[in-house]
Amino acid sequence: MLYNLLVPYADQFQLFNLFRYLTFRSGGAVMTALILSFLIGPAVIRWLRLKQSGGQPIREDGPESHLSKKGTPTMGGLMMLFSVGVSTLLWADLTNEYVWVVLFVTLSYGFIGFSDDYLKVRKKNSKGLRGKLKLLGQIAVALVAVLWVQKISHDSLDNMLAIPFFKNLLLDLGWLFIPFAIVVMVGASNAVNLTDGLDGLAIVPIMIAAGCFALIAYLVGNAVFANYLQILPVPGTGELAVFCAAMIGAGLGFLWFNAPPAMVFMGDTGSLSFGGALGAISVITKHELVLAIIGGLFVMEAVSVMMQVASFKLTGKRVFRMAPIHHHFEKKGWAEPTVVIRFWIIAVILALIGLSSLKLR
Repeated sequence: MLYNLLVPYADQFQLFNLFRYLTFRSGGAVMTALILSFLIGPAVIRWLRLKQSGGQPIREDGPESHLSKKGTPTMGGLMMLFSVGVSTLLWADLTNEYVWVVLFVTLSYGFIGFSDDYLKVRKKNSKGLRGKLKLLGQIAVALVAVLWVQKISHDSLDNMLAIPFFKNLLLDLGWLFIPFAIVVMVGASNAVNLTDGLDGLAIVPIMIAAGCFALIAYLVGNAVFANYLQILPVPGTGELAVFCAAMIGAGLGFLWFNAPPAMVFMGDTGSLSFGGALGAISVITKHELVLAIIGGLFVMEAVSVMMQVASFKLTGKRVFRMAPIHHHFEKKGWAEPTVVIRFWIIAVILALIGLSSLKLR
């Protein structure tokens, strides 16, 4: 909004020229989202405690250390959604449709997650929204987003899949690109959701991934940088760097309250929405496979659940002591902070590998 309001007057007021720069507006988005999170966080937590007498239901078969978390309110993702939404609307170019696509996915997935959290709290169990209904909603939102993105771009490369670490290697998926993109968004959303099981575990990798995609969006949206790095240019995507920056600011603010011992959990409200946002951004910037590398921690968590379920159904035996895999290490005796910090380290390493794909070709 500030960009649209002030840049037309940049010739008269030199200071307004700053709003032409993505770097300046991204910095503003970080600080705005962070400050908003700090300001509204205490009030949101008090309101959630008032409305949730028992807090988020704790799995009875989970690690014993989690019993101490009983009574902690969930739906903390609401403060993140508010901070990201306001910050993005304030600092982004609102004529850029890619921004609206990502906001649509984020808020829609946030609504699905909120519905799930609400039912969990109301019924006082960990089941929440029916799995099939939740998945159907996610697929519907992703389908609308993919078709919207293709309508915006009108590019012959719409259905192309870029292969990281290779120069100009593109796979033409044809009509299969649409279901592929849907799988990316829905998969990213649910993978982040599965990772959100320990205090601070999910939010830091989310911020790491958001930081990486802020850079990717900036480079892909700039024809000069894209040609230099020999990556597929997508005009207009640079504006998504502002959204990613807002995610980082909101994530830092949420971590202040989510640091052990957590005062609030993000719940599906936050994990589904932020995971979906990362998936949408990867589809728009044509870096879907790079998301699988940068967000490799999320992939690992999701794969551990799939392996556990498949093994138990086929053989009656479990691969891990408990899934997702972070609970496996808890069952092995690792302290929660040990699991969290080591998983953060893994997330940083994977992010560096993913970013290296921009140059190593």
